[in-house]
Amino acid sequence: MVAAALNGRAKLTTLTFLLCRSCFNRLNYSVAVGLHSSAKGFRAFNKLHHCGNFFLDNCIKSIPVGVLLNWPTFAPSIFGCCQSFSTQASPAEIVDDVLAEVLLVMANSQSSGEELCATYIDKFCNDRNLSGAIRLVRTLHDKNIPLHPSAHNRLLKAAIEENDIVLLCQCFKDLLVSCKSLNSSTYLIFAQAFIKENDVPCLLRFVREISELIFPSSTTVMNRIIFAFAECGQIDKALLIFDQMKSLKSKPDVITYNTILGILGKCGRIDEMLNEFLAMKEDGLIPDIVSYNTLITGLRKVGRLESCLVFFREMREREIEPDLRTYSALIDSFGKSGNIEESLRLFNEMKHKGICPSIHVYKLLISNLKKMGKFELAIAFSNEMKESISNHLGPNYNRQRNR
Repeated sequence: MVAAALNGRAKLTTLTFLLCRSCFNRLNYSVAVGLHSSAKGFRAFNKLHHCGNFFLDNCIKSIPVGVLLNWPTFAPSIFGCCQSFSTQASPAEIVDDVLAEVLLVMANSQSSGEELCATYIDKFCNDRNLSGAIRLVRTLHDKNIPLHPSAHNRLLKAAIEENDIVLLCQCFKDLLVSCKSLNSSTYLIFAQAFIKENDVPCLLRFVREISELIFPSSTTVMNRIIFAFAECGQIDKALLIFDQMKSLKSKPDVITYNTILGILGKCGRIDEMLNEFLAMKEDGLIPDIVSYNTLITGLRKVGRLESCLVFFREMREREIEPDLRTYSALIDSFGKSGNIEESLRLFNEMKHKGICPSIHVYKLLISNLKKMGKFELAIAFSNEMKESISNHLGPNYNRQRNR
């Protein structure tokens, strides 16, 4: 009778299942995430044959007369929610059954199982069973089964919904340990949770734990956390994490300092930016092209052109060749300050070094020339820019323009 129900449609007067509570709950959980074939239904029911105390403490469910059965749509309405039963399958049993299902799907379809895993994570989160979700993440990691980034994000969002920052930190810590790499959106979700939450001690405790737990890769993780906090406007917390790093095993590296220089430069804290640049060199780290470009960009925003030139010369002394970004910042800075001659000199120097001017640089230069009343020169550079675009886009661009 069960086989008839699972293989197709069958009108039954009454269908009675005697289920031990453990089996009932595991079957109910499998049905809840959506079983897509009768074969999966059979696998769930096959668990019944392996129960030791089948007739002990069983539960009865009946289908009324005339019900039209079609697996799997009939199952949720029959079984409802397992919460009505006093005894449920343990979290470990449920996770084991989920894992068995995932492995079977992977074996039969040669897929990675990512989509199915994400579905189960979503189900756990919807049921507010975060302990089960975390257990599943750990188990999948142990079995080298990948988890889709959407599942990472779903787990963190579920923790945020619980308004429990300690739980959030635990979830994120488990993801960092269990997954080889998390994408930027996952870091951003974690950081955004602290916008309304001001539990700084909890955050710094989390930083210390991560530093120890995933060393030596913890520096890379810290860099991404700092960047995520800065991205969502939590500058002070980003700087606190940075200060904490200095006393940990995972010391700041060049990327960490470059991130901090950028954060301070963007919010106009120039003196702090310069102090961190000095600290970077005192720590024995060698500034790179990104370090100098970040400094020059920050300095030009507040009109400190002489300081820009000082660091420009220092770059050359350290045999770090300026790139397009370096020249763009300096050309614009001197142009806006009225020193158009220096701006033109730098523009010509850039081309002489084989660096192709971008359209953005041309537009900056042309705009500054017009402001200085040098219209003929502005027209000449405008024509040069058009020719540069034409050469870059090729003959098709010219034909379309001439139509």
